[in-house]
Order: sequence, then C-alpha cells, then structure tokens
Amino acid sequence: MGNTGHTRTAVGARRRPRPLSPLREHLRDTFWFTPTAGLVGAAVLAAGVLEVDQFVIGALQEEGDYATVESLIGIADDAKTIITTVGSAMLTFIGVVFSISLVALQMAGGQFSQRVVRLYVRSRITKCTFAVFLATFLFALLVQASYEGDENPRTVSTVPVFSGIVCVVLVLVSLGLFIAYVNSTLRLMRVSYVIDRITRESFRVLDKHGVADDERPALAEPGAEIAHAGRAGVLRDVHVARLVRVARRHGVVLRLIPRIGDFVVPGTPVLAVHGGAAPPPRALRYTVSVGVERTFHQDLGFGLRQLSDIAQRALSPAVNDPTTAVQCLDRITQFLAALARRPLGALHHCDRRGAVRLVQDVPGWADLVDLGFAEIRGCATGSPQVTRRLLAALEDLWWLVPEDRRPPLERHRALLEHAVSRTVPDAADRDFALLPDRQGIG
Repeated sequence: MGNTGHTRTAVGARRRPRPLSPLREHLRDTFWFTPTAGLVGAAVLAAGVLEVDQFVIGALQEEGDYATVESLIGIADDAKTIITTVGSAMLTFIGVVFSISLVALQMAGGQFSQRVVRLYVRSRITKCTFAVFLATFLFALLVQASYEGDENPRTVSTVPVFSGIVCVVLVLVSLGLFIAYVNSTLRLMRVSYVIDRITRESFRVLDKHGVADDERPALAEPGAEIAHAGRAGVLRDVHVARLVRVARRHGVVLRLIPRIGDFVVPGTPVLAVHGGAAPPPRALRYTVSVGVERTFHQDLGFGLRQLSDIAQRALSPAVNDPTTAVQCLDRITQFLAALARRPLGALHHCDRRGAVRLVQDVPGWADLVDLGFAEIRGCATGSPQVTRRLLAALEDLWWLVPEDRRPPLERHRALLEHAVSRTVPDAADRDFALLPDRQGIG
C-alpha cells in the first residue's frame, strides 16, 4: 500500500484505543459488570433499609411506644439467626454452583466448539444469578454488622427488622434464580438448543445490519489511508455513528477497508478517506474495536462460522455424530434462505441529510455459501446422511435464489458429486448418498 502515494495517519498513536462501539454490546461480552453492579446495589439497598429501620425506631421512641420497640427487638433476635445462616451459607453455595458450571462449560466447549463458550458468557440469567447471589451475601453481612445487641427499648438506636425481611426476600429471589439458572445451563448443554441460539443471534444481527447495496456508490479517489495503531486482534466492530459524524464534520466519505472479523495488526490500513484530507487522529479515537475473538454485533458471517465448526466437529472420527451435522445444515439453509434475495455487497451509512458518509463491505453471496457449505462438504463424503441433506439444501436454495446467484450452489453440488464418486466405490452406495433428502436419512 505504500507505493500508492497515499498518506497514512495513525489512529490513537499516543493512547491505546478503548473499545466503545457500542458500550452496551461490549459489556454483554464481559462477566464482571453485572455482578459488580449487584454488589453496589446491595450496598446501597442495605444503607437505605438500615436507615429506614433507624427512622422507625426513632419515631416509636419519640411517641413513647416502647412496647412496640420491645416486640421488634424480639423479632430482630429471631431474624438474626436466619441472617447469620444466610451469610455463612451463601458464599459456599456460590462456590459449589459455579464450580459445577465451569465443568459443564468445559464439557460443552469440547463437545461443540470453543466459540460457543461466549453463549455462556453472554447469558443474562447466568449473570443475574451470580449478581443476586453476591448481593444477598453482601447484604446479609452488612445487616449483621449493623446489629447492636442492645435490648433496652429506650436506648436502642436501630433494630434491623425491615433489613431482615429484605434479606429473606433476597434469599427467595436467589432460590428462584437458581432454578432458572440450572434450567438454562442444562439447555446450553444440549446441542439443539445451542444451534438454535446461534441461529437466533444470527438473525438478530441480520435485522440490525441494515440493507446492503449490490452497487458501491461512486466515490472520489482515496486521498489517505488511516492505519490501525492499537493492539493486534480481530476487528470486532466499528463505532458507526461516531465515524459518520466525523466524516460529515470534515466533508469526506470513509470506507472500512477490512471486513468485520478480519485479523488486523498495527499498521494495517483500516479506513480509506474519499473526497478530502484525513480527519485528525483525535477525532477518530475509539472508533475501531479490536479484540481476541469475533462477536455477533456487526459480523454477518460469524453465525455460519460457528455452525460450520460444530458440524465439522460432529463429523470428526472422534465424535462421529452426523445427526448434529444435519441439524447445523438445517440452520445454515434457513439463514442462507433469508439472504436469498437480499442485496449484499456494501452497507452505506448516511448522515441526517442522506449523504453517504461510511461504506462498509459485507460478505457476498458466494462468500456466505462457501462459509456455510465448503468445509462441511469436505468432511461429509463418508456420511450419506450428511451428503443427502447437503444436496437437498443446495437444491432448495437453487430454487429460492435469483439466477445470478445459482453458480456457487451448482459449483458445490458438482464438487460434492465428484467427491462422493471418488470416495464411494460401490455404485448403489453412490446413488444412495447422492439422493437429496431434507432429513438426511429419515
């Protein structure tokens, strides 16, 4: 790229860029935020409820209702035993439950694919359960610390009655979430549910992705290229809104050079500037997010990547589970069918006036077909169940797509027939393996 005469500007050359595009999506890929918020919420809740307890006792003492205060002290003594038990048992309960979860997570990653581990990390029920468990434990400790032990109704300053009630409510909520968590974890260990979750995430990306255009808009010659100056890693996403604002402010059009999911290293050109000079590095800070693995956020092909990986692992000699591969092919066909007549090529992000400010390449039809079928086809020749389902998928898609999108499907069909003919010596077995069947072997 250096021979083109373009100038390059380093993005975030002085400071390491932080991935902020968007913040909500990146926080979902972490496991610390929700439990931390739960702990902070527990501390605030404990302070508020203890303040209520102190206010109520003070009001009763001002009215001279010492009999009620004495009865509340008796209730608090009984509640103290429950709170002490909760505080001592909850932390042990947390350790046992999540130790078992880590074992289940390791088993699922080995059985399906390491890329499906992110489903557990992003699971809302898992995070909420962990957060409520920790919040209950902290709340119980704070209530215990506030207990004075003074049994004189005239001199006692606070009686943790309402605090004890809230603690019991938190325990009941924890038990309910524990049941939901066990159910969710068991479902995530079932391959059918994992495949369905991946497919639903893929369609969610498709709904948020916007409609691409087969034709790229007429752009001026690029006057500059902006190089990546952060850490090396996978291009997870870009901050579209911020890039559009920067391009509008400087009167240029920005074009994302790598695709989402590409691995970039420092110095890799990431943005081409059309129609003007490159914006200053400060304006482009925090617009490109690089991480250690791909995410669904803006990655249209990541779902197909995961389904293909699960199918290949199922077809390996160590696993030998062609039915799982057929289930993956079902979902791959479903996703490609949704894209059959959808424009693919480039996303054009516009400003408020409708002017194109950011151009982002997306995988084309042939790329997505290859991603969904190529590697499975290479592993499927020894399994007639999979070859029959793959031929049925290619045939169904052939009828759904426009004529100009049929050549990739025809190419995969011809390659599959050739591979089966080469590896299956018996003519009857070849005919059986090359018979389209939506159930593989029903």
